Amino acid sequence: MNDPTTISFKRSLGLLDATMVVVGILIGSGIFILSSVITRNVGSAGWLVTIWAFAGLMTLCAALSYGELSGMFPKAGGQYVYLKEAYNPLIGFLFGWGYLSVIQTAGIAAVAVAFAKFTAYLAPQFSEDLVAFDFGFLKISSAQLMAMFIIILLTYINSKGINIGKTVQTSLTSIKLVSLLGLIVFGFIMMRADVWNTNWKNAWSLHKASANGVIETYTSTAALGAIAAAISCSLFSSQGWNNVAFIAGEIKNPKRNIGLSLLFGTIIVTSLYIATNLMYTAVLPMNEIAYADKDRVAVAASNIIFGTSGSIIIAIIIMISTFSSDNGLILAGARIYFSMARDGIFFRKAGELNKNAVPGFALWMQCVIACVWCLSGKYSQLVAMISFVVVLFYVLTITGIIILRKYKPHLERPYRAVGYPLLPIIYIVLGSALCILLIYYKPQYTWTGLIIVLAGIPIYYISIATQKKYNQIIPKVNS
Repeated sequence: MNDPTTISFKRSLGLLDATMVVVGILIGSGIFILSSVITRNVGSAGWLVTIWAFAGLMTLCAALSYGELSGMFPKAGGQYVYLKEAYNPLIGFLFGWGYLSVIQTAGIAAVAVAFAKFTAYLAPQFSEDLVAFDFGFLKISSAQLMAMFIIILLTYINSKGINIGKTVQTSLTSIKLVSLLGLIVFGFIMMRADVWNTNWKNAWSLHKASANGVIETYTSTAALGAIAAAISCSLFSSQGWNNVAFIAGEIKNPKRNIGLSLLFGTIIVTSLYIATNLMYTAVLPMNEIAYADKDRVAVAASNIIFGTSGSIIIAIIIMISTFSSDNGLILAGARIYFSMARDGIFFRKAGELNKNAVPGFALWMQCVIACVWCLSGKYSQLVAMISFVVVLFYVLTITGIIILRKYKPHLERPYRAVGYPLLPIIYIVLGSALCILLIYYKPQYTWTGLIIVLAGIPIYYISIATQKKYNQIIPKVNS
């Protein structure tokens, strides 16, 4: 029988595979749903496209900086390792705990719920409005059951080895790239000049879009809150680009390929996001974008472009997209908990690889928590909570580049952050401002995420004490 402590990761992923992980995770559910939520907040075509472009700019700034860290520490764990090296083990642990308790698992849940949204378009029995089980204090919908099934299925697939997960990711991501490009191209071919002209006539009028078409203007304070809420949505759709660094132990030539995959992946996705939203404004009036049925704006657009049969096809494509995105999130996330366990600050079992050379226990632990998140709330609620916590840790990580340049200048840096120190500082300022706005305007979600992360502090010290006790017992047993 294989000793789980001696099995090592297999370097099976090339540059194309790594880029497909970045693209596959980024293009999940958000671009097909969240333009509705954003439009309800900002009301106009110019602001809609600007919000997506802004998120793309922030993501690109972070990705170009992040490559330096991946070159310095090309091993499994990614951002957990970078934070530990730049600050201390506690900060690294809180990131890992935050990913397990909120960021990665709630993100997996949100994408799985989105998969169920589009499944319900084809099979209404999976609607989020249908209650499958009513326990009084908890109602479970058919959509939530579908979401949990998808998470369990993908966890099982990834427990069978990196090559299976890679094949699923690369093939499905290729399909959705071609499909999204097709939607954009045919959308512009079928564009409605009158709709385009109307949408862009008052493109920079920032207002709340109401269901009856009445324009509701904002006060200055409310406008800031609306912009912050909109940006949190677009950033959620750009969240996960860093996951490729978590699987550094399985990437060929990680010092080179992680940085390049981040660059190529974020540029591809940002370009597609902006083009997709321009296409929405070419075929749908702003009010129909804002109030698409159950926020399925891509389906509403495809109804105009292709007719009823086309919307069925696009629903299937979106299901493939969300399936692929969740596969990438599930594949990458477990490597963080593996690295934490190997450092002695997490469950030892999470630091073991199964016979297929993947962290099986960590995968299934992640699966259980993600399934719990599926029961906790709706898509938009999960998005608001995740966005705050993930940007907070991105800011800390990018700040870590500056700290490491000062205190560890001797470390090898095969790749240096592009535009240093300007681009890192831009991201730090923008990210910090967004976090402050979200704390003020979305406290019911941001504080929940922050409290869950801070709950990791006592867990960290308990883990350290347990590990010390274990280390004292083992020598005595061996003697």
